[in-house]
Parts: sequence; C-alpha cells; structure tokens
Amino acid sequence: MKIWLDGGLQDTEGARVSVFDHGLTVGDGIFETVKAVDGRPFALTRHLDRLTRSARGLGLPDPDLDEVRRACAAVLEANPMPLGRLRITYTGGHGPLGSDRGEQGTTLVVAVGGTARRPDSTAVVTVPWTRNERGALTGLKTTSYAENVVALARARERGATEALFGNTVGRLCEGTGSNVFVVLDGEIHTPPVASGCLAGITRALVVEWTGARETDLPLDVLDRADEVFLTSTLRDVQAVHRVDDRELPGAPGPVTAKAMRVFEERSGDDLDP
Repeated sequence: MKIWLDGGLQDTEGARVSVFDHGLTVGDGIFETVKAVDGRPFALTRHLDRLTRSARGLGLPDPDLDEVRRACAAVLEANPMPLGRLRITYTGGHGPLGSDRGEQGTTLVVAVGGTARRPDSTAVVTVPWTRNERGALTGLKTTSYAENVVALARARERGATEALFGNTVGRLCEGTGSNVFVVLDGEIHTPPVASGCLAGITRALVVEWTGARETDLPLDVLDRADEVFLTSTLRDVQAVHRVDDRELPGAPGPVTAKAMRVFEERSGDDLDP
C-alpha cells in the first residue's frame, strides 16, 4: 500500500509522522472521508470545500487543494480497489507538547483502505452524552474524535452500528459519523446545522434531492417517527430498523426506500455533484 505524505507517495511501512505532530499530541487537525468507486472519488469538490472551512474554523492555514487533489488521484491510482475509504488528514504539524502551535508547517496525509457496501438497514442506540451546539469546534470535522469512539463502543456493545446524540437543550443532533433523518406523516425531516450537527455532504445532497426539511426536533421524536434513516459518506442512505429497544418493522419503509433510490440514481449520474 502507498499513501501520500507531505508532498509525495510513500510506502506505508516507511511513512513516518513526528511523535510531536499536533494532530497526535492535542488533536489539532481536521479530516475528510471520501467514498471512492473504482478509483473515482465521489463529491470531492464538496469535501474539499468543507476541509477548507474546517481549517479556517480551527485557525489552520488553508490547505493547498491542488495538492490534495493530486494526492487523492495518486493514492487511488496506486491502490486500485472497487470500493474505497479515502481519508484526507491535515494537521497543525510539528509543535510543542502544549496547545501552542509550532512554526514548521502543517502535515498532509492521504490514504485509502478497502470497504464494503453497508446493509440496507441497521440498529442504532441513543447515548446519555450530549453534543455542544455552541462549542468552539461545533460544525468542524476535526480529528478530536475520542467522544465518538466512546459512544460508538457503547453502540457496538448493544448490537448497533451507530450512536445518536442529543444536544445540550435536548434536541436531536447527529450520530458519531452520520446525520439522522426522520419521517413524520410522510415528510422527511433532519436537524438543522444550528443543532450542532456536522453539515454532512450526503446530508446536503439528500436534502437537495428529496426536499427534506431542516427541522428543530426533540430527541424523543425517535420514539414516534414512522421511519428513521442515516446518511454518511460510506452509508449513503441507510434505513434504521431499531432505535434502542424500539423496533421499526419493515425497514426500509416506503419513504426511506424512495430516498435510497433517488440517492443511488442521482449519485450515479454525477460523481461530483
């Protein structure tokens, strides 16, 4: 396997990032995960736009998007696979052990790993921890993911693949790596970005392509929604057949099934929508 590290392709066995890299020591970094089908990335422009927004929100220099595109192309060409998880990581680079940044410049890593198509439906759990809709990192896709690691481990313990968070005021927010949609009386709703959720790329496309409404929703909407589904780069649109102990028989329901078909058709027609 080959990855891109700071300007060129390297073998994974020999690639090295400093143990003093700020992405490691204090989580001072951002990332994007991009779906790649037969060596072609999906929605790369949208992902790179968000990478830049996250960098600015964290106070990092704007990434060189031309280099990032070259890196993505080189890594995908060097590692052919039918379905890949392309990971772009951009950090504050070599720095002191404290929170202050160093002066040696940023670190860019692009890598890819194989993945498989997700099942059409899955189980989720809610967790007692909250998203802070007013935090300094709200809406940024940073490498500070330990909270998600803990929540996802809780989900796995309970036979689920995702954990859903409310925010500090008891509103439905998001999953550890997904956005959540609910169907109420035939209409699709998803929490607004103001809830503290990440502005997901797949989320935005589903809103555009299905007419879903951004709605401030209480967390307990999950107890009464007719259908629930998740969206993410690697899930695309995935139905939910169980929330905690509540079964949603017949998932994917008719509205979710239509959203799945629309997304598959539209994304197949345009690799960079």
